[in-house]
Amino acid sequence: MGTASSLVGPGGEVIEDAYGGGGGEACEIPVEVKPKARLVRSSFRRGPRAIGASFKSTGSVDLEYSAELDRLRKDYEILRVSKSNEVAALQKKEAKLDEENKRLRAELQALQKTYQKILREKEGALEAKYQAMERAATFEHDRDKVKRQFKIFRETKEKEIQDLLRAKRDLEAKLQQLQAQGIQVYDPADSDEDDSPSGAAAAGNQCEYWSGAALGSEPSMGSMMQLQQTFRGPEFAHSLIDVEGPFANVSRDDWDTAVASLLQVSPHVSQALWSNTIRCYLMYTPETQAEVEAFVQGYAPRLQRLCEGLGHFFVSVSFPADGADGYVAERRQEIERSSVCVLLLRASVTGSMLEDVEEAFVKNPEARPLLLYLRTSQGACLSPAAKDLVERVTAADRAVKVKVIEHAGHPEEGASLIHGSLEWVMKQELLGQEVAEDESCLTGADEGCGEEDHGDVLWDPHDEQEQAETFQRAAASAASPGCQKYMERLNDMVAAPPPIPPLLVSGGPGSGKSLLLSKWIEFQQKHSPNTLILYHFVGQPLSTSAEPVLMAKRLTIKLLQHFFCSISGLSMDPCKVLEEFPRWLERLSARHHGNIIVIIDSVDQIQHAEKHMKWLIDPLPVNVRVVVSVNVETCPQAWRLWPTLHLDPLSPKEARSLISAECQAAQVTLTWEQEKKLDSHCRSASSCSPLYVTLLAKILTSAWRPDPALELCLQSPDTLSLYRLGLRTLMDTLRTDREKLVMKEVVCLVCVSHNGVAESELLQMFPDLTWPMLASLLRQLQNLRVVTFSCGLLKFQHLQAWEAVRLEYMSTEGRASGYRERLIQYFSGQLSQDRVTWRVADELPWLLHQQEDKVKLRQSLLNLFVSQNLYKRGHFSELLAYWLYVGRDRSSMATEYFDSLKHYEKSCEGEGSAPQLANLCETLGRFLKDLGLLSQRSLEIRETALDPDHPSVARSLHQLAGVYVQWRKLGNAEQLFKQALEIGENACGAEHLCVARELDSLALLYQKQNKYEQAERLRKRALKIRQKAARHKGSMYGFSLLRRRTLQLEELTLGKDSVDCAKTLNELGVLYYLQNNLDTAMVFLTRSLEMRRRVLGPEHPDCAQSLNNLAALHCERREYERAEELYESALDIRRRALAPNHPSLAYTVKHLAMLYKRRGKPEKAVPLYELALEIREKSFGPKHPSVATALVNLAVLYCQLKKHGEALPLYEQALKIYEDSLGRVHPRVGETLKNLAVLSYEEGDFEKAAELYKRAMEIKEAEPSLVGGKAPSHQSSAGDTVSLRGPSLHPGASPGHR
Repeated sequence: MGTASSLVGPGGEVIEDAYGGGGGEACEIPVEVKPKARLVRSSFRRGPRAIGASFKSTGSVDLEYSAELDRLRKDYEILRVSKSNEVAALQKKEAKLDEENKRLRAELQALQKTYQKILREKEGALEAKYQAMERAATFEHDRDKVKRQFKIFRETKEKEIQDLLRAKRDLEAKLQQLQAQGIQVYDPADSDEDDSPSGAAAAGNQCEYWSGAALGSEPSMGSMMQLQQTFRGPEFAHSLIDVEGPFANVSRDDWDTAVASLLQVSPHVSQALWSNTIRCYLMYTPETQAEVEAFVQGYAPRLQRLCEGLGHFFVSVSFPADGADGYVAERRQEIERSSVCVLLLRASVTGSMLEDVEEAFVKNPEARPLLLYLRTSQGACLSPAAKDLVERVTAADRAVKVKVIEHAGHPEEGASLIHGSLEWVMKQELLGQEVAEDESCLTGADEGCGEEDHGDVLWDPHDEQEQAETFQRAAASAASPGCQKYMERLNDMVAAPPPIPPLLVSGGPGSGKSLLLSKWIEFQQKHSPNTLILYHFVGQPLSTSAEPVLMAKRLTIKLLQHFFCSISGLSMDPCKVLEEFPRWLERLSARHHGNIIVIIDSVDQIQHAEKHMKWLIDPLPVNVRVVVSVNVETCPQAWRLWPTLHLDPLSPKEARSLISAECQAAQVTLTWEQEKKLDSHCRSASSCSPLYVTLLAKILTSAWRPDPALELCLQSPDTLSLYRLGLRTLMDTLRTDREKLVMKEVVCLVCVSHNGVAESELLQMFPDLTWPMLASLLRQLQNLRVVTFSCGLLKFQHLQAWEAVRLEYMSTEGRASGYRERLIQYFSGQLSQDRVTWRVADELPWLLHQQEDKVKLRQSLLNLFVSQNLYKRGHFSELLAYWLYVGRDRSSMATEYFDSLKHYEKSCEGEGSAPQLANLCETLGRFLKDLGLLSQRSLEIRETALDPDHPSVARSLHQLAGVYVQWRKLGNAEQLFKQALEIGENACGAEHLCVARELDSLALLYQKQNKYEQAERLRKRALKIRQKAARHKGSMYGFSLLRRRTLQLEELTLGKDSVDCAKTLNELGVLYYLQNNLDTAMVFLTRSLEMRRRVLGPEHPDCAQSLNNLAALHCERREYERAEELYESALDIRRRALAPNHPSLAYTVKHLAMLYKRRGKPEKAVPLYELALEIREKSFGPKHPSVATALVNLAVLYCQLKKHGEALPLYEQALKIYEDSLGRVHPRVGETLKNLAVLSYEEGDFEKAAELYKRAMEIKEAEPSLVGGKAPSHQSSAGDTVSLRGPSLHPGASPGHR
């Protein structure tokens, strides 16, 4: 029997053997399945196996494993060999790549070494280049310095020679006087040696009374030219008894000098004349309150817009009728500051009204325009007090200047009448606008011919106004103790022989530097009329006055305007502006007949002063002096080596006298103990400064109880702490919390602003603020020397006051930012798309810059009207600085302006906005002149919206022509300039300033094209227009000042006959002459002559002065026959009474000779020209250039009389003098050669004429030109150089004649 066998399946079931019977023992045979054998796994499948399936034995399985294993081994071996081959190939490739990498690394290292070597060589070359450039610049600077030193040395020696000659002439004159008196003078030499000097006189000789422009000559080829016919204004105070005087050497052609002379006569002018705030003071009763309310609410805003359009402020001042008695001091102050007063009456009057009328209408009725509004009605009549008031006003109005308005209708209609009268008064008398009586509107200031022409140079009149007010305010202040001795020391330092560096006035804060300089300027203007003074007062460090570019630009323009130079060639580039002022100062100093003094106060407050004021360390011209003041603590080290005038603290005695004067003025008496405490306290340097002592006295006199105030003051060691005490004391005196809050807000707003805050702006920012409260607060702040008014704005009087406010109220972080945000909110509200005032443009960008808000700053700059306002007022550098802070260069700035302009152009609808759009295009075209697109667009818009002959079209043509000049398209530029000139002549007249601008531009263009004859002719015509326009030029305070001075002088003439009264009458005639009131001038000059004949006798030199002035007046009226008689009478008197070389005699000789020539009497003119030659030879010596000028003029006259033989030696002698004294290439040599060429041509010697003319043209081509920006010859005589201040060319004279 066999054994049964069975298998156990994967699920645990027992699989029976098919061969077994039913018995026997069952056994399990385990089968191992290896997981790595794929074929075995595939053979033995999982799961239950069906019964009856075949089953292989273990041996067969092993065989299969073995075969499969062999096959796998073979496959593995094949795979291993192939992979080994691949690895070997990759290793070989890796080795090859490593070698290539090493080679490339070696090459890279070699290249790096070569690059480093080349870089080092390049850096060495650049360093060598920079060193060479520095050496070249140093050499150029040293060369220029040596040239300046040599020039100063030469001019100094020439001036010494001239002084010796002048002293010699004085001694000779005294010798002649002694001999005339019969006194014999023993002369050991007893020889006939020639006493005429041979040396050339220096430029700037003050003894030269002959203008080269008046006597010069330049005949052209083919014909002899006429002598220049020019007539200056009346002579000013030349007499043997009272020489010079306040109006000495003032010409009618020089309006600026005339106004300056008037300032010298009456420097303490009322603030209402030179302030740019028009203050309308309203006096009313409850009966006329309805008219006042209607005027303030409905019509005052119109007047405010009118004034804002012209750069002024308007404020209507009124005190309530029922509470005016509590503001006596405030009312008196407001009346004094008012520009116009209006009295509104109906039936009754109040006590405060009587006081105001007495102050404004009765005591000083000529101080300001006055209006009297009478409300009449049926059944009502004036009370006796009102009638008496009207009678007193009428009696005081001797000049009949009170404008009376009678009205019986509705109060609204009365307010309208008041508005109409005020508008006419403001335009006619206060704003200097020539308007008709019935004119109700004013044309835009920037359209048509009404715009004042400044060429291509834009500047801010408010800057000039601020400087004038600062000087006037300081000059009107009382001089501090010791001021006289400092002024004498300044005089000695200025009179020192050149060369000298700038003079330094140093002192501590509040030591009185500004006051000293103002008083000294006033002294110089009064006693040195030939001295040109350029001054600049610097305010707070971040204000506009501390901007170096604006300061240099203002001084340059003032200098050029004094010499009637064209300012169109000045650059707008900030860097070039700083460089041009010292160059122009050096160029024009040789043309001035006296000294030039440049005064800069607080120069250390200028931004980056040491960097921007480098020209101070260069040698100055011989007749130029520079005086600067600095704080002793902040003075740069390099400046401390200059000659210094240090202002010492006050002595105890001086401090005591200053405190006593303040107490006496305030009617306060100090006890002996209080005075003793003050004496012991005021002994240190900080407590003895004039500002500290003055402020101490102000606090004591304004305190209710002096003892506690004194104790607090004694605890304040310096001015800053004393200012803080004054602010706290003033705060304690205010009655209500509202007043205290307003005071704090006001001073803080002024502190964070750029240039100050206006009263009208404060009233708008504080709606519940009343005028009496504001006036009372500002009066107290002014009394404590905290704030002051400048250019219509509230500003701090001293830097210490600003610092005290900052420490007292804004020491907490974020306070200043909050106040700036308030101002930003206000000015942003004032900002509109098409109308921006100068205040918005000044303050808003600056405040945003201080707040570091670049996004809003960029938005404000992209407002085209803000940028236009800044640019038109000359704040070019400020505009560029804003854009630089925003992060935009000039290219991206231009792109943004283009986009903004296109957006604005799309938003414009209708023709009404086209002129405004054209103005924007023109401004941006000038601002981005290198692009030219905007100027072209401006022209297209104006030609479309306006008449093609409108003056605005001419302005666009002018700007586009300037672009063509920069592109060197001179032909196109010439056509546009000529077209603009034609439009200007047709629209504005041939003598308007816009015509002069086009003539200057054409002259400069012709000069670039070497057309010197045409350029000179146009330049002379432009000069004549500017000189003639200067006499008509006025400003808000210029004409008013003349009128005020005239009225003052009229009051002085009501007394008895006297020498002083006759002199006053003469001055009155001159003043009316300056105002073109020739009939009135004739009356006063005639009265002066008659009175002088009665008092002094008909042969007195003063009578000759009156005759001379009357003759000039008759020449102005073209009454030449009468003028000839008067000139001859004056000449006879002066020949008998004066020395042969007296300047007054020369004056009469010159004008009588010109009058003879004008009337066709050359035979009578010849002896006068011969006398002129004799006077010059006696005054300056036979070899002086002015003698050569007299020779040329006499030769020209001989040529016109066909006496060529007598003219030739005169020309040759003049030529030799010019060559010896001025050099062979001087313009005067060229003119004389040209005259000789003309003479040779007319005598038939054409070869010699051609040779002389060729040499003259060579000199002409090399002649430098002021308009072109080149310097004139420094060796020319100041008297004979063609002065730009000289008389204008007569219409009948030759175009090529000087």
